[in-house]
Amino acid sequence: MKRFVIAAALVAVGAASAFAGPIEDRQALMKTMAKNTKELAAVAKGETPFDAAKVKALLQVYIDDSAKLPTLFPDDSKTGGTDPTTAAPKIWEDQAGFKTAAAKLGTDATAALAAADQASFAKAFGTVASNCNACHGTYRIKKN
Repeated sequence: MKRFVIAAALVAVGAASAFAGPIEDRQALMKTMAKNTKELAAVAKGETPFDAAKVKALLQVYIDDSAKLPTLFPDDSKTGGTDPTTAAPKIWEDQAGFKTAAAKLGTDATAALAAADQASFAKAFGTVASNCNACHGTYRIKKN
């Protein structure tokens, strides 16, 4: 019985997160990308050894998330959610530019998959990270 209750609780939590809403979904996506960025930056700086399989797995998250990102900003998600959104109005004013920025992140992350060593990865990751900075500079409200 105890196992059933635990299993039911896990299913309920999973179902609740699956229907959290676009603001919560995009915040979760961004948190995952931020975590991956820290790990990849450490590899690019040589602070963590280059592990091709791990780097490729983390880059794949960028590729997958860059495709999801434009879908997480519907018109009805400009405000609300459990946390205040830092999405700038520019996202909705310039949907084409935002979609282009997300696609560029995916394209550059895909190109970075070819990195065979730390040096080539560091160069490729600089390009990938510049996408994050450019997008945040245009489409994100700065936190105080």
